Amino acid sequence: MLALPVLVGLAFILPTWVVNYAQVSLGTGLVALGILVQMRAGLVSFGQGLYFCVGGYSAGLAGRYLGVSDLFLLLLLAMMASGLISLVLGFLLRRYREIFFAMLSLAVSMILFGLLSRTEALGSTDGFNLPAATYLGWKPEDDLARFALYAATCLVSVFCAIALNRFLNGTIGYVNEAIRGNELRVEYLGASARNAVHITYVLAAVVSSIGGVLWAMSLGHVDPEMTNWTTSGQFVFVSILSGTGNIIAPFIGTFILEIVRVYAVEFSPNTWQMVLGTVMLLTIIFLPKGLWSLIARKRTSGKQLRQPALAAAGE
Repeated sequence: MLALPVLVGLAFILPTWVVNYAQVSLGTGLVALGILVQMRAGLVSFGQGLYFCVGGYSAGLAGRYLGVSDLFLLLLLAMMASGLISLVLGFLLRRYREIFFAMLSLAVSMILFGLLSRTEALGSTDGFNLPAATYLGWKPEDDLARFALYAATCLVSVFCAIALNRFLNGTIGYVNEAIRGNELRVEYLGASARNAVHITYVLAAVVSSIGGVLWAMSLGHVDPEMTNWTTSGQFVFVSILSGTGNIIAPFIGTFILEIVRVYAVEFSPNTWQMVLGTVMLLTIIFLPKGLWSLIARKRTSGKQLRQPALAAAGE
């Protein structure tokens, strides 16, 4: 919870464009967080953009056809839609592992991409705009509206991070790590690996849809690219870049990726993808456990340095 006042306070210190990127990063960071939760069980979803898109379109459709603009109600609708869809799909996907899980998740997301791209009522490939957010009947305007949405994004993101941290340190979280190590042994011990994977898949979907709503509300627009394979691949990219060592890692990785992309496009507009690819390659070679491994190493070395000092003080 200490991160919340710090994040909100950054809005008064940092330039507006940095705050905007931080807000977008929090939304997409939640999707990467959903991938991180699944990676703890040894699963890599190449179709997480599906629920990112479900969240954004749920908010957009509720605003467009029902006149709903309350952010909290939009989040609730997105969570219900993604929860229902993932619950049904989970019965299929929980049976598969490794590349089969990755490809099936990708296939489902691309089906949605095809449907949305051909639906003219939803703007086809152009998508459509969302209404400005309101908060329990309060409708801020101009700069106050931007700050209110940023603060709400910080609040929801921190809450999701805390909830997922508790999940990872709970029973199913430990079962997931055991599944990654040896699923057969988990079954012998009496736990259901499929049920654990199913619950994890639904939870990751709900968190990703929340990220979709926050991202869509910050940009005021949704389109089918949200569920395209390139978008899903970007989330996997962030997860590998940041590592799975801590719940904060995806948010840091997403923000760094956004900054790297901004400067890559600025200084090398025709080859910025090559820059991102180089960053990815260097990360895999030199930091196979992601950027968070740098912080983990520093913490470990700090503890090792403190132990002799504490032992000497004890003597």
